This record gives sequence, structure tokens and C-alpha cells, in this order.
Amino acid sequence: MTDRHTMMEPRVENLLDRTGSKFTLVALASRRARDINSYYSQLGDGLGVVAPPQVTSKASKSLSIAFEEIAADKIVKVDLPSADELAAAEAQASADAAAAASTD
Repeated sequence: MTDRHTMMEPRVENLLDRTGSKFTLVALASRRARDINSYYSQLGDGLGVVAPPQVTSKASKSLSIAFEEIAADKIVKVDLPSADELAAAEAQASADAAAAASTD
């Protein structure tokens, strides 16, 4: 009986289920891989700015670690507000600041 070996574990199909699209998967994993690289590069400096890997892994590549974090639901996609929502929030903040200034 032959074991079926895959090039990547966790499987891409499972990761796509978690992110919704291959573009989101690529963006999320690449960003996290850069963060992991930054963590390891600043490790000796004692800065502690970037979060360490969130899973125990035998992988040596930061992208593989990022994929494992996504598979373990340690890294999730966060939807950013749209431009319209940001504009509305800025307008509200300006109105609040103007109201606060007029009461002083």
C-alpha cells in the first residue's frame, strides 16, 4: 500500500476554507510570514514588537509556519472598513470635536 504524500501540510484546500479565497490566503500568509521573519530578526535585540509564532512547528520556513497558524485558526482575516465607512467615521469625529470645542 502506497502512502500518498502531499507537498504541503496543511493542505491548500483546508486553508481556502478558512480564508474564503486564494487571494486572501496569499495576502494573509505572506503578511504573517513577514511578521515571523521580523520576529526572528529582532529576537536578539529584546524589542518584542512582533508576536512570536503562535503554533509549535517543525517547519523552518516562515511561510509554512504562517500556513500552520491559519490552519489552527490562530491567524484570521479581519475585514477593514470601506472608504465610505471611514469617511463617515471621520465626519462624525469632526462633528464631535466641534461640539466639544463649542461647549468649552
